[in-house]
Amino acid sequence: GCNPLAETGRSKLQNQRAVLNQQILRAVRMRAGAENLLRATTNNRVREQVLLELSFVNSDLQILKEELEGLNISVEVYQNTEETFSIPLVPLGLKETKEVDFTLPLKDFILEHYSEDSSEYEDEIADLMDLRQACRTPSRDEAGIEMLMSYFLQLGYVENRFFPPTRHMGVLFTWYDSFTGVPVCQQNLSLEKASILFNIGALYTQIGTRCNRQTQTGLENAVDAFQRAAGVLSYLKETFTHTPSYDMSPAMLNVLVKMMLAQAQECAFEQISLPGIRNEFFTLVKMTQEVAKVGEVYMMVNTAMTQEPVKENIPYSWSKLVQIKSDHYRALAHYFIATILCDHELQSSDDEDEQEKALSQLYDYMPEGLMVLTILKDKVQRKQLGKAHLRKAVVYHEEALRVCGLCKKLRNIDVLQEVLTAAHKRSLLKYAQQETEDDFLSLIQAPDILPKTEHKVETVAPQFSKVKVKDFFHRLGPLSVFSAKQRWSAPRTIRFRCETGELGFSLKGGSPAQVYCLDPVGSAASRGLKEGDYIVSVGGVDCKWMGVNEVLEKFKSVGEQPIEFEVISCQDTTASMHSKSATYSVGMQKTYSLICLAMEDNKIDQTKKAPLKLPFLSWGTKNRQKAASTLCLPSAVAGSSQTKKKLSPFTLLGTESSLY
Repeated sequence: GCNPLAETGRSKLQNQRAVLNQQILRAVRMRAGAENLLRATTNNRVREQVLLELSFVNSDLQILKEELEGLNISVEVYQNTEETFSIPLVPLGLKETKEVDFTLPLKDFILEHYSEDSSEYEDEIADLMDLRQACRTPSRDEAGIEMLMSYFLQLGYVENRFFPPTRHMGVLFTWYDSFTGVPVCQQNLSLEKASILFNIGALYTQIGTRCNRQTQTGLENAVDAFQRAAGVLSYLKETFTHTPSYDMSPAMLNVLVKMMLAQAQECAFEQISLPGIRNEFFTLVKMTQEVAKVGEVYMMVNTAMTQEPVKENIPYSWSKLVQIKSDHYRALAHYFIATILCDHELQSSDDEDEQEKALSQLYDYMPEGLMVLTILKDKVQRKQLGKAHLRKAVVYHEEALRVCGLCKKLRNIDVLQEVLTAAHKRSLLKYAQQETEDDFLSLIQAPDILPKTEHKVETVAPQFSKVKVKDFFHRLGPLSVFSAKQRWSAPRTIRFRCETGELGFSLKGGSPAQVYCLDPVGSAASRGLKEGDYIVSVGGVDCKWMGVNEVLEKFKSVGEQPIEFEVISCQDTTASMHSKSATYSVGMQKTYSLICLAMEDNKIDQTKKAPLKLPFLSWGTKNRQKAASTLCLPSAVAGSSQTKKKLSPFTLLGTESSLY
């Protein structure tokens, strides 16, 4: 990851976000406490004081929320440093998190569940924690994306190895909402995975805004980045369906996906207009429909942003910027078609049928009494319709400037004001050139323009398969066998001497080798070997990853000496149980107050281990049961042979794994 102390503009914003998150947490805790006191007391004087305190806390929370919104709209920090005359793009800020200590829970689980010396896995645990820490400050490039994806895939291994479905591990994950700053705490690893996915999408948006939009390559990269951001956020919405955080709720993710695709469409239009727009009939027809498409997608985003429950949490400046872009690009569409009508009269050398066909594709309907061919041939009608489009363009430009003036944050973005003002003046100048004394006779209303694009943008699904990741805890054995879902006996040592050169049993399977066709009266069976046992070591050499042939070679190498090897037996597993977690709902304020009160991480004694059945909502450290970490080795009882169910570290990537 990047240096967390680096004084870049992006790191400063992220540090400010972390400070605001802590202030919001304190304010929400105070509000929750005041609300509880208000419900509990019957003393009128106390109630008055509490109500007064609540009003102060709520106003403080509103101020903090506005400051966080200011960080979200600080788009100029993320833009390319080259001088540009383009409307800024909107990136997503990274979600902040608290540090997590995996050491005690994982070491305890390795000793208890896998019956191995947990001290031998300290380096692997440290690697996991270092990778998580680095993911808090990813670099704004492909290397940062790859690192976040590596950690996400590593969590697939960790979940299957250490997080059984029947209990909690006592590891608390805390992530702060990107829009409200409110923390969410869970013992469910799915919160960690969903938050990392969100940050992958957010990092793609930051890469997209950083691209140089004055070059073809930069615009291509920007389109690709925003499409990939939309793909990651769409994957998050479909895979984790009960996220307990505003910014990862299905409704919010749906809006974010639409916004990223709209920004990709905007960059695609800039890409085709970068060489310049020739004042030629068919070129202007194409550009009219392309820019109308950009205006349409932004109008759809604006509509989605004004729906419940999203409109309460989407930054106000974002919704206004989207509305401005919608008006601006629709105004450009009307300006382009007005240029077609005012500057290009039908000449005898022109292809009349082709022009009629091209112009008719721009309209869903024509004003009453007008026909496309008539407009092309009649100079007066052509000019009147052109001026109607110019009037509509001016109206849209003025509306964009008005909305921009209403938002304090957007007023301070100089390049936005410059672009809108220049486009407005250009339309006014064009209209003034067409003005005549008989304008009051022109009552034609400009029809709407049909949007169309030859550069359709789509979501690009995350390509996790391209990121190669090695399981940190590879030494525990094949994941298909050595997982948290399967219970194993402690290793048993079998020592016997081969009689007549026969082992008295056969081996099958891949890694590790499994005992079958055991001779019940043979010396191996008499020494405690059972049907279905797995061989984990031979002569002190670990063979969890060895196949049947390799294990047989180990047996042969012993010669006439007694054979000594270790085996484990599969035990009956209990029925799986869904882990508890908060779920998303519309009425979130009370829920978030409770969630915030649950976190007192900084006060937990690091030498103690949280009880395994810690409730999700905990009212402070007083109610926490303090218990020393206790370990018990599984008894050496052999279970019946069970058919192995093959597990994959990426099981959750292809199924609906919800935070529920």
